[in-house]
Amino acid sequence: MAARRPPAKRAKPAAQPLPPPSRRPERTALVLQGGGALGAYQAGVYQGLDEAGIAPDWLAGISIGAFNTAIIAGNPPQRRVEALREFWDTISQPTLLPATTLGQEARWAGLGEEPRAWLDTWEAWRALIEGQRGFYRPRAWDPMAAPGPQGASWYDTAPMIATLERMVDFDRLNEGGIRVSVGAVNVRTGNLEYFDNSRMRLDARHILASGALPPAFPAVEIDGEFYWDGGLVSNTPLSQVLASEPRRDTLVFQVDLWSAQGELPQNLLDVAERQKEIQYSSRTRLITDTQRVFQHYRRLLRELLEEIPEDVRRHNPWAQHAAELACDRRYSVIHLIYRERARIGHFKDYQFGRVAMREHWLSGQADIARALAHPEWLELPTGEAAFVSHDATAS
Repeated sequence: MAARRPPAKRAKPAAQPLPPPSRRPERTALVLQGGGALGAYQAGVYQGLDEAGIAPDWLAGISIGAFNTAIIAGNPPQRRVEALREFWDTISQPTLLPATTLGQEARWAGLGEEPRAWLDTWEAWRALIEGQRGFYRPRAWDPMAAPGPQGASWYDTAPMIATLERMVDFDRLNEGGIRVSVGAVNVRTGNLEYFDNSRMRLDARHILASGALPPAFPAVEIDGEFYWDGGLVSNTPLSQVLASEPRRDTLVFQVDLWSAQGELPQNLLDVAERQKEIQYSSRTRLITDTQRVFQHYRRLLRELLEEIPEDVRRHNPWAQHAAELACDRRYSVIHLIYRERARIGHFKDYQFGRVAMREHWLSGQADIARALAHPEWLELPTGEAAFVSHDATAS
């Protein structure tokens, strides 16, 4: 078993003044990738945004990102960080054996590589055997039975429905002024669909569907269709935000839990880990590069339309169609990728132990603090550049 080195402590960058509201985009989006237990990193990022006075008005999530989205949007502003902490404290406890205490956390965090590697393995094993409190529990399995789509899984996720309904005010989520989009895959068609509170009322089923990763978790039925985890098709809901209508000047905080770049595997466990990283990073870089090109051509089209006489534009159907596609909006994407304690191993997405959860959370806080030390990133791009992205966690 390869040992992992504990992360070095990083100094928290000094707080910088934010740009005045007149120079900020009219929309701020928080985009949360899927990644299971690594999702505590996103909670730390949100805490940093909250402490800086940045309140996203659009939350888009896949899988565990959808759960974090629901906790944030389904609670009043002053309680959102507390609610995230309660949620993660709940699901980082095993179902049967007692969880690691806060005092034990400090001792484990200071141990060397080998003891810590054994702790990570033990916590992952417990997650497989026992399940996680308030999240999922092992299902009694009969090899001769035909349980149907809602029972064809290793685990029962009924505890998560109860957790969501207890911790999320869905009236607030649907009417609280924050747009919420969560992605899931239609099992029948294989298409990625987004449940969006601007078009429908969301409830616990929509959140659970976004994280229903087979074969561990069962499909979730919504209006006669069954859905699985959106990460099966695309684990990054960035396109949903960038392709929005009507288009607005937008600042995006893209929080990824998987890095597309990694080391060459040396054994089968490394292969399993690297496979997940490539699969679930979901080509975030490609999405941003493609959107940058699209936005360039939208602006180019708009400039060309200005050269066409108004009476021609008004009556020519092609000119009218071009006007619908043209856009002069600007986008700034601040990209955070979890690279520190994400290196637990191939089981890092289901190692829900409290020690690891706390480390993920603190890493998120540190990374967003480093990003916010560049207040110019929060402003819209100027000149010919209509789309810019900033890597806040470059290695």
